[in-house]
Amino acid sequence: MTTALGIAEVSEATGLTRDTLRWYEREGLIPRIERGSDGRRRYDDASLRTIQLIIRLRRTGMPVAEIRRFLELYEEGAASHGRRMTLLLAHRERVLAQLDQLHQDLDAIDDKVEHYRGLVDRGLDCDNTPITDLTVLERQGDSL
Repeated sequence: MTTALGIAEVSEATGLTRDTLRWYEREGLIPRIERGSDGRRRYDDASLRTIQLIIRLRRTGMPVAEIRRFLELYEEGAASHGRRMTLLLAHRERVLAQLDQLHQDLDAIDDKVEHYRGLVDRGLDCDNTPITDLTVLERQGDSL
């Protein structure tokens, strides 16, 4: 980016609402945003990268307090690399646990889909009895 972006442009680029961007700023998650002579926020490259990192951390479930701590550590510079890495590694472990749970949940959903696919293919009710009502058989394969 060669020029600073306004809040509407950052909102569009990130998918965050203007209110969310303002809230991030009030909460101290986004470093102080410069303002133009017209008083409007002007987001630079560094601010946009910070916002994109916040989005990823929030999307993966990191609490705001931890994001704030990470960004405070960032302000300390190279001396905090180890502490930042420790914070991110702990979060990484939580994300891996979430992924494992999601994979298990997806497997359960896939099993249920296969169960119903088999019932539809064989023309059976949930108790494995044959469906004799032609209207039900016709509707059984309907999708939403």
